[in-house]
Formats: sequence, C-alpha cells, structure tokens
Amino acid sequence: MAYLDNIRTFIRVYELENMSAAARDLRISAAVASSRISQLEEHLNTRLFQRTTRKLAATEQGRMFYEGACRIIEAVDMAEADISTATSTLRGTLYVAAPLGLGQRVIAPALPDFRAQNPLVDIRLRLSDRKLDMAEEGLDVLFFLGNPEDSNLRIRKITDCQRVLCASPDYLERRGYPKTSAELCTDAHDCLNLRYPGAPEFRWPLQGPEGVRRVPVTGPFETDHGDVLTNWALDGQGIILKSVFEISEHLASGRLVPVLPDEPPVPIQMGCLFMHRRRQDPKARVFIDFMVKRIDEQLSV
Repeated sequence: MAYLDNIRTFIRVYELENMSAAARDLRISAAVASSRISQLEEHLNTRLFQRTTRKLAATEQGRMFYEGACRIIEAVDMAEADISTATSTLRGTLYVAAPLGLGQRVIAPALPDFRAQNPLVDIRLRLSDRKLDMAEEGLDVLFFLGNPEDSNLRIRKITDCQRVLCASPDYLERRGYPKTSAELCTDAHDCLNLRYPGAPEFRWPLQGPEGVRRVPVTGPFETDHGDVLTNWALDGQGIILKSVFEISEHLASGRLVPVLPDEPPVPIQMGCLFMHRRRQDPKARVFIDFMVKRIDEQLSV
C-alpha cells in the first residue's frame, strides 16, 4: 500500500501546490508527505515538482503523471467499492462539509446514527459558511444552501427551505416595522448580511405583487458566520434573512419576529454535491440517502 499512499500524496500536492496543505488534508506530517514525494520521484526516476519558497509547481513529467495517477486511484477506489457492495460492508473515511447552521442542527446530530449502522465508516465533518472547493478540500460530499455554480460536480436536490425576514422585538420597537421592502434600501433600517471574502454584492430576493425583486441591502455588520448573524439580530442590531429551520426556536419563543410577511424571501435550495465519477462510491451514496431521509424527517416536523 506504500506506493498507493505515495500516489495519493502526489495527487493532493499537485492539486494544492503546497506540501504543508496537502499534508494537513491527508492528516499526515509535512515530513511524511515530502518523503512520499521523494520516494515516488526516485521510483519514477524523474522530478515531479519544481520547489520554490512559496509553492510547488509541477514539472512537465509531473503534469503527465497526474492524469494517470488519478486513473490509478479511481480504479483502486472503485474496486474497493465493488468489494464493499458485494459484502454489504461499507468501510473507509468520508469527508463531508456543510454550512454552519445546517451542519450544527441537522448533519452533525445524525452522524452517530449513521455510524451505528456503518461502524467501519469514519466521518470527517467540516462546517463553514464560506464557499468551499470540493477538490481542494478533498471532500466526498458537500451540503449547500443556494445555487451552486460548479457544473463539474453532480447535484442532488434535497428540498426547498422556507426563509424569513425577522428582527428582535427590541429593534422593532426602536426602529419600527418596515412597511415595504423599499425601506430596507434606506437608512430607516439596518440589515445584517452573511458575507465572506469574494462574495458578490448582496441582494435579498423578495416576492412581491409584481414578482421577485432583488433588494440591495446594507447595514453596520457583516460576517461569514451564520450563528453570529443570528446573535446580532437577537441583540437588537438589525434585520436578518434566515432559513426557518435555523431560527425556529427563536421564532417560537418570540425572541425574533417576522417582518414584511407580504414580501417573503424566495425559498432557498438545499442539496448536496459529490464528485462526478463513473460509479459513485457506495459509502457516499448510502450516506447521502441516509441524510436525505433524515433531513426530510426533521424539516417536515
């Protein structure tokens, strides 16, 4: 298995162009990653990377080897997947990512039940409200809220999530209830945005009498952490746009109050992405089926 480990390491170093980043992704030390690349270069009798102070650039031989290396690893993974299917025993590690709210409230609580049914499958869960690159992060399954743009990935839609505009009673007592969405574009109200580096100008898609209107909003605070956004709203700092499942407890308790019910936000798509392969890894397929059923049960309550 040492040679396959060397090839897997080479693939991640090639894709990330950084030895340390690849080592972190593979859960090994940078020294081990470097040793594996050296062993592979010695075996092939060629240099695969040009090393600089900032990153590794693949040589022409490295670029040639990458395509074949990917085919080798995919063939091995698919052969192992066939064995798992034949024996009805799933094994291996799944790398999963999800937005914070969805991950904390839905995905993470379900993982112990999934592993109880599949005790030989380990799961590495990453939660982030930032846009993630599946290849760079080495992910098997990426849950999302919104409309993913990467056409190289396969998409499985799970459901459409209802969303709501809301604020705390304290904020609304001080600033008043907005009567139309046009007020959100003025200094009359503060809107709190979920934004991360590289995100486009934010507009809230609201449904009005004349159809969907994308309302440009601004406010004193922005963050790339969904729960921070909710906490600001609870503290009376402004109006937020949130999926109902993320703040249902606060709506039920009255700590957050819906606004502009006649111009509700457009529902947001929830789904998951996975790599486009000839045959899907059985453990990823079983995991996705499990989570789709769990999410449907939880959100229908």
